[in-house]
Amino acid sequence: MLLKSGGCNSVKMSIHIGFDPRPSQFGAFHVARYSVRKTMALQWPVKALILKDLRKAGLYTRPTEYDADGHMIDTLSKREDYDGRVATEFANSRFLVPFLAPQDDWCVFMDCDMLVRASMDRLRETLDRSKALYCVQHDYTPKDTVKMDGQLQTNYPRKNWSSFVYFNPHHPSNKKLTLKDVNSLPGRDLHRFCWLADSEIGRLDESWNWLPDHSDPDMIPNNVHYTDALPNLPGHENRPYADEWREALYECVR
Repeated sequence: MLLKSGGCNSVKMSIHIGFDPRPSQFGAFHVARYSVRKTMALQWPVKALILKDLRKAGLYTRPTEYDADGHMIDTLSKREDYDGRVATEFANSRFLVPFLAPQDDWCVFMDCDMLVRASMDRLRETLDRSKALYCVQHDYTPKDTVKMDGQLQTNYPRKNWSSFVYFNPHHPSNKKLTLKDVNSLPGRDLHRFCWLADSEIGRLDESWNWLPDHSDPDMIPNNVHYTDALPNLPGHENRPYADEWREALYECVR
């Protein structure tokens, strides 16, 4: 039986944040990284997940195309009713995180459009290592078909579950996921954690992946996820906790 992480300082953790080079995501990675570091008692490594670096290292070999507007298309995810367009460069590279930190007890992936407001290392202390991963298990159906800067808002089972994940790279079931799988399975299968049984997916409180205009507005979020649009985009300046996001961006620039 695997044990809970507990408060042992020997437990290792790393945080991997998806990097999005699009102008609409200006400052997103830096705010996410700043907010993680600001709230952590222990300074775990916080790294950028950059697609070109993963390609150069030979870890990411999924075939991709680009449409006339420059949108990235994941060829393997195409089907009759979906052209394979992905909203970010890290749409599927996130599943490489357990391969990037195999020595860690927990390795975290998070989208860059997040503002962390509570200690992620304290959260780590509550996790049971008999689970292959932990995430917020949203029951989420997008209201719109377009998000951010005109990106397609796709819908699939377990939408947004994979946007904030604590992976246990040592779990036997995670060993079933190979580099070949990450680079050959349709994205929709990866995002629903197709290699795991339901019982192996731990549940985080929704405050750790709090979605404006979807999650309970009376809930105090530990992590705000601006999945539709960041507060720096026109028309979204007054989103919840936007002032905190802008203050974090100012601190990064300063």
